[in-house]
Amino acid sequence: MHMNKKSRKTVLITDFAWPDIELETSILEMAGCDVVAGPKVPASKEEIEALVQRHQPEALLFCWAPVTEKAIAASPGLKIAARLGVGLDNLAVDACTKRGIWVTNVPDYCVEEVSDHAVAMLLAWARGLLPFDRGVRSGTWDPSIAKLRRVADMTVGIVGYGRIGRRTAEKLAGFGVELLVHTRTRPGDGDVTSCELPELVSKSDVIILHVPLTPETHHLVDSELLEKTKPGALLINVSRGGVVDTDAVIAAIQSGHLAAVALDVLENEPAVPEALLYSEDNIVTPHVAFSSTASLIELRQRACEEVVRVLQGKQPEQARNKPK
Repeated sequence: MHMNKKSRKTVLITDFAWPDIELETSILEMAGCDVVAGPKVPASKEEIEALVQRHQPEALLFCWAPVTEKAIAASPGLKIAARLGVGLDNLAVDACTKRGIWVTNVPDYCVEEVSDHAVAMLLAWARGLLPFDRGVRSGTWDPSIAKLRRVADMTVGIVGYGRIGRRTAEKLAGFGVELLVHTRTRPGDGDVTSCELPELVSKSDVIILHVPLTPETHHLVDSELLEKTKPGALLINVSRGGVVDTDAVIAAIQSGHLAAVALDVLENEPAVPEALLYSEDNIVTPHVAFSSTASLIELRQRACEEVVRVLQGKQPEQARNKPK
């Protein structure tokens, strides 16, 4: 993947969720690109627009930073916007398509990690791992207060049955749970039962969200749906924060209708609503379900390889649009 040194291209990395960009720089410079980077922590949309205007990149690698239509328009030579991740809710995809710019992501790099995280959250809640650990550390040793759950007796509802949802179901099947799924594709295999969302939440002891954030899924879990959930259920969200109406969830917890939530993502992260911290049964992790040493290497390498392909005049392998 070598490019003519006389036609070096600029790649702007808007932000990144790891310590450095040595891997990205190595791959892209070897391909004849110049690499510039924004701040590690995602900047505002105005700052990203200014970065694009200043550096005039032919390619964008972006993680959490917002990439607006104005940012896309700021570099007439832009050829690809490559997501260092899966979701594209922080990119003006339609603007890219209209301007003939490829949009790519890495849709399957963290299937094992996210499904592991969801299962781990379920097990930690069912067995009371976090409150018991905190209690022991504070000097309390009282097994008589345990009110734990038998996982094999649970019904688990999985909302979204793509790569990650299916892998989560495969892992949970080994625990003997009853599996319900809600999906547009209506799977018919023998290990899961497909049902509509209201039925799923009314029957499930644990509800796991594995859906992308789109206009259709924004606040998919709202007060109306929460009223239909089985009393005492656990809600797990390892997809996108905007899928859940945070205020409605907090109200359901405070009323006692939901037993707890396990959230890896929040609507306004990194801001954590104080109300979520009151109950020791709630679990909140800082948007790390995707992360492992192996997954991050795969993600970063594959995203950079897409950039190189496009800058060499080839089509990307994981195109998410059809540029005009």
